[in-house]
Amino acid sequence: MIELPETFTIAKEINNTILGKRIANVVANHTTHKFAWFFGDPQNYKALLMGKIIDSANSYGGLVEIKAGDAVILLGDGVGLRFHSKDEERPKKHQLLIEFEDFSSLSASVQMYGGLWCFKEGEFDNPYYKFAKEKPSPLTKEFDKAYFLNLISMQDIQKLSAKAFLTTEQRIPGLGNGVLQDILYAAKIHPKKKVNTFSDQDKEKLFYSIKSVLEQMVLQGGRDTEKDLFGHFGGYKTKLSKNTVNTSCAICGDIIRKENYLGGSIYYCDSCQVRT
Repeated sequence: MIELPETFTIAKEINNTILGKRIANVVANHTTHKFAWFFGDPQNYKALLMGKIIDSANSYGGLVEIKAGDAVILLGDGVGLRFHSKDEERPKKHQLLIEFEDFSSLSASVQMYGGLWCFKEGEFDNPYYKFAKEKPSPLTKEFDKAYFLNLISMQDIQKLSAKAFLTTEQRIPGLGNGVLQDILYAAKIHPKKKVNTFSDQDKEKLFYSIKSVLEQMVLQGGRDTEKDLFGHFGGYKTKLSKNTVNTSCAICGDIIRKENYLGGSIYYCDSCQVRT
């Protein structure tokens, strides 16, 4: 699932690749997917987007927003987005295909679940979208230590684990279970460690880890577990992921472990990451 580093990378690639292109054709819901979410009737997307010119792309948390005139194309974190040149074969299965006048195209395919929302500016009243746009990104100076300490000091999160605090309720949009692993590893905090057991030093380390790890991931074009707009894996080598499970920890030599927790996988080093 793409998260903040990948949406940032993809939005940048869109701005460098399809900005100024005019939309010549739109195919929505070509391949039915039970967990592909649309805004209204996807068959109306063609009328909404035809003839529009791609103006800009931005990332908001785990979302990629593409603006074309008075229309918005919004793609969620479970959507694989790919650019296709004029002569490149299009995927046979997709939930959204946008073709341009120069015969290049953009395809979007849902993996497990994901939103492919097309709407006129101001029509889409979605809290996930709203929070992602309103809350400060960890990549900005507005997400400073004071902001983070206020966030982690809220009474209703004190009994949550580190994973639950960071990845639920859109507290930090774009920070999901994927980037979480290396952030906690850098901070030497176990995913199951309860927030109310954090020392002041734990909180400070976690803040700087969020900022520095996400910055590294963005600078290197996303993680090596996820693909960009052209189908290439990111350049950031994950320390804890499906790529490193059962290998030796680079710091202490212990084995990187994996287990299911809170509806997803966690990866950790029991020696480096303090659980209590």
